[in-house]
Amino acid sequence: MCGITGWMNWERNLENEGLILERMVETLADRGPDAAGIYLGNHVALGHRRLSVVDPENGAQPMIRYKGDHPCVITYNGELYNTPELRQELENRGHNFRTNCDTEVLLAAYIEWGTSCAERFNGIFAFAIWDEDQQILFLARDRIGVKPLFYTLSGSDFIFGSELKALLAHPKIKPKVDRDGLAEIFIIGPARTPGHGVFSGISELKAGHSMVYSHKGIDIHQYWALQSMPHLDDFDTTVSTVRELLGDIVRRQLVADVPVCTLLSGGLDSSALTALACHTYQKEGLGPVNTYSVDYLDNDRYFKASNFQPNADAPWVRRVSDFFGTVHHDVILDTPDLAGSLPNATISRDLPGMADVDTSLYLFCREIKKGATVALSGECADEVFGGYPWFYREEMINSPAFPWSPKPEIRMEWLSPAFKAKINLQDYVHDRYHEALAEVPALPGEDAQSARMREIFYLSLTRWMPTLLDRKDRMSMAFGLEVRVPFCDHRLVEYVWNVPWHMKNYQNREKGLLRHALTGVLPDDVLWRRKSPYPKTHNPSYLNAVRKWVLRILDDSSSPLLDLIDVNKIRYLAEMESSTTHIPWFGQLMSQPQLFAYLIQVDTWLRKYKVEFI
Repeated sequence: MCGITGWMNWERNLENEGLILERMVETLADRGPDAAGIYLGNHVALGHRRLSVVDPENGAQPMIRYKGDHPCVITYNGELYNTPELRQELENRGHNFRTNCDTEVLLAAYIEWGTSCAERFNGIFAFAIWDEDQQILFLARDRIGVKPLFYTLSGSDFIFGSELKALLAHPKIKPKVDRDGLAEIFIIGPARTPGHGVFSGISELKAGHSMVYSHKGIDIHQYWALQSMPHLDDFDTTVSTVRELLGDIVRRQLVADVPVCTLLSGGLDSSALTALACHTYQKEGLGPVNTYSVDYLDNDRYFKASNFQPNADAPWVRRVSDFFGTVHHDVILDTPDLAGSLPNATISRDLPGMADVDTSLYLFCREIKKGATVALSGECADEVFGGYPWFYREEMINSPAFPWSPKPEIRMEWLSPAFKAKINLQDYVHDRYHEALAEVPALPGEDAQSARMREIFYLSLTRWMPTLLDRKDRMSMAFGLEVRVPFCDHRLVEYVWNVPWHMKNYQNREKGLLRHALTGVLPDDVLWRRKSPYPKTHNPSYLNAVRKWVLRILDDSSSPLLDLIDVNKIRYLAEMESSTTHIPWFGQLMSQPQLFAYLIQVDTWLRKYKVEFI
């Protein structure tokens, strides 16, 4: 993967603005540690940081390819998994190639098919192409939104980048946050409404969308969306189709010219990817697969089973690794590092995030990068196949709110009266929830229960899953580690979307369809292990560390956080000797310790970014 950024101004010559562009590019250095490049034209400036994965000797960016006498220039972040097919088709149409990288294929595809090219790509991507002939800047983002892309139009300046920090490095863009931005942080966060950049005036190009910026301004087009239709395959055919798709997806996503590994928790999703990777490696004579797992110092002492985390991962990791003969690497994290990395994780996200759920991945990726450059991860199987509690628990299914945050009123108790009087947070989250429901593509004739389950899947795919994809992208790219997410392949998402709930939930087991598709691929005990989410620390020293940190913030009169929170309420919670509740307030993992950690991240964000309220 890489980092991209750029700037356009129809009223100004940007050929001598290299210093500003270089500052923007430099903010993305962690995303692309291998090389940097810029392109300066009359009205356009494009920048790139490269992480070399395929054809390291070639493929420098921004890359130029000519359409007649006119240059087309690309800055691109991502991977195309159907590069061989696209390349062959383009060669048949008369295109020649000088590299083996997908960047050149993508650029040639644009020259051949214009702004409809994104519809032909199977991959994860965000890119911008300057078309000198058409005098347009064309931008596009992958269907699922795995790769990020933000933009703003400030006066005559159009500015974009992979991360918010690249835009904020431009002198015209200030770190201002309005009421909607604060609502995103305090009632939606650490999720984020699609398209919302939190900072005032900054937007996100939504997943499955493309954009043309021209003299006429911004024109955004949705080139992909989920479509509801009857599922005509019987159960056996559905199982076979899912199995075949997964095999093809993993085979395509293992392609790289650098070391590849899988992330292994011993759960169904990561074990499936590891098994399929091992099968591919064995078939192609590539030797054993390297696997990585994460755990926490003394978790064996403090782990307590719950409805959200029924068992520990470590024994299952060893079971899968031994069964498939992987070269396994255990990464053990300690509490001081976990808490101490909260500011760094905030800066990597440019926003407050998922607390220690972020920092553990941040530290995990740091260690993985020492031995690999590409990793396959099991993210998003739960959203696609229905693995979360909110697919099964009636009170969560029927809650008139986002099911991972069903009681927003709990969060409002933490905020200052003045803040709550200024912003109607209940209305804000209510409106965002109903906007999401209005997008759901209905299936005519579907019964009420099936229609509600379709809504739950849509919410999970478009509002919850992006939170995890943002987390995975920012925490991994902080160390130049490319993480691929096979369960996000749009072919799989499209197919399973229309599979009825009774098939997905076959035999009343979470992800029952996926389990049957993997029969014979995984050992039976692994295949039918109960779902357990991403591991978190159970060491009480973590709660103590973040509790004391929050108390220091509350005692610091210069903290910008104090005007936004109910100081007495937070102090009361923090001064208690132990957590009063383990019930999550966001997702499955964020309970009271993560509340303190989230407030630490908000305080860090307000200070480090010098956030101005407007």
